Amino acid sequence: MKKKKFDFRAALRRSSVPLMFIIICAICIPLSGLSANMLANEIVTRMGRNAFLILSLLIPIMAGMGLNFGMTLGAMAGQIGLILASDWQIVGVPGMVLAMILSIPISVLLGLFCGKILNMAKGREMITSYIMSFFINGVYQLVVLYMMGSVIPIKHTSIKLPRGYGIRNTVSLLNMRQKLDNLIPFSVKLPFFGEIRIPLMTFIIIALMCLVIVWFRRTKLGQDMRAVGQDMEVARDAGINVERTRIVAIVISTVLAGFGMIIYLQNMGNIATYSSHSQIGMFCIAALLVGGASVDKASIGNVFLGVILFHLMFIVAPRAGAAITGDSMIGEYFRVFVSYAVITVALVMYETNKRRAKSAEGKKLAEAQKGEG
Repeated sequence: MKKKKFDFRAALRRSSVPLMFIIICAICIPLSGLSANMLANEIVTRMGRNAFLILSLLIPIMAGMGLNFGMTLGAMAGQIGLILASDWQIVGVPGMVLAMILSIPISVLLGLFCGKILNMAKGREMITSYIMSFFINGVYQLVVLYMMGSVIPIKHTSIKLPRGYGIRNTVSLLNMRQKLDNLIPFSVKLPFFGEIRIPLMTFIIIALMCLVIVWFRRTKLGQDMRAVGQDMEVARDAGINVERTRIVAIVISTVLAGFGMIIYLQNMGNIATYSSHSQIGMFCIAALLVGGASVDKASIGNVFLGVILFHLMFIVAPRAGAAITGDSMIGEYFRVFVSYAVITVALVMYETNKRRAKSAEGKKLAEAQKGEG
């Protein structure tokens, strides 16, 4: 057995996005003038806030459905759950649990609908789920702007628009703010970084979610999803119900995105009713790609590396922009530009590598046929 030679150029290609972000962060950190303690605390906070949402993207990738822009559907379900829990004055962690329970049936219905549509658009799942999020956003806006207060009873005037129906632009979650994060107070002192406050309960939930994903991959359903992700026709010949398996993957992802959005918003302390969910899918997908994931392969490690690099850039870019140009908005524009650019570059690289692999297979097949001839 010959050992495979390590292909340095291929490894560099695969790691090009994380390396680019490491270089950007290495340049921006000294320019930003932010202390190591402040950066460490911000990264830990953002990891607790965003990691669960990004983990919800792993299941559809495993099933070969690419990056699930439709996770926004779950985020909307989570927001509806939080609005209802706020109106019923259920506060703290019980309010979060109630919001999660209320989000499940909405997420399941939206996931079923999305999964069925994506089964009609095989090979074009990402663009279809992206457009789907715009469509369901219209339905969501109809529900919260007109139906809540008129059809769906809303008692408290503090969250209703003055006209008597519809939800205000911002709903306060002051009674839930960081209740999960502060449930188990914990901080650690590290040399150079100083004291770092850790939202321990949030990290315990994220760790449990990671263990569930590892366990799920070994189950019959998880194995079926991996088979479907590798080759749908081979999976179908093996007796796997491909369409059903793909729908289940999207439903699980949508439900988890709903939970993740509730964790995200309790950390923020308020809901921007009409905009909180709109960019969440884009930023989560960008963070996952920054961590070195691709359209067809992603791991738990990619999630955490992506959160650190992507959000480190988000923290330091405006300050670095202000230091270089005297205008912090330059840094703001830069980080928004980079988040979209990363997705574009990752998709282009994925398609290029795919074509390169097909070309290499074609050459091998042609050589084999020549040898037989």
